[in-house]
Amino acid sequence: MTDVASHISSLPDRSLLVMDDDAPLRTRLGRALESRGFEVTLVGSVSEAMDAVRSHPPAFAVLDMRLEDGNGLKVIEALHDKRPDAKAIMLTGYGNIATAVAAVKAGAVDYLSKPADADDVVKALLARPDESPAPPENPMSADRVRWEHIQRVYELCGHNVSETARRLNMHRRTLQRILAKRAPK
Repeated sequence: MTDVASHISSLPDRSLLVMDDDAPLRTRLGRALESRGFEVTLVGSVSEAMDAVRSHPPAFAVLDMRLEDGNGLKVIEALHDKRPDAKAIMLTGYGNIATAVAAVKAGAVDYLSKPADADDVVKALLARPDESPAPPENPMSADRVRWEHIQRVYELCGHNVSETARRLNMHRRTLQRILAKRAPK
């Protein structure tokens, strides 16, 4: 057993709520956290998360910032009302200063960009309040972060190339070339 898994198994409560509307990401992250020793509950919406918090408030939570039926900040606030000692981190594809500040003010212990590595999530959840988590061992490259952002905006624009290009302030043909390529490492 690894040091992290043995530390997690020694916790009195290993319950963890994972809320994300991206089913493959949610399942993959849930499995990875389960293999590290957490008792994972997976939900795909704010309403499901609120029901889970009301019935069995978890010790830990990994929450997506924006979902179709609401905002992860609402879940953090409800979780801290039910269980003030709970540790929650916010995941988002919309990384910016304003949302990071809002997440921390709501009670999140950390704020990570998607797709987050399970090891980074565990480090953030287990970090002591007086220390910040260590920097990621294998962070995404700048090219990968750019590609992820473009893909997210493209998806939010309903796969409309012209609208995505307009919102990203780039030429449509440039965007089409980027979309035709594979994701960078």
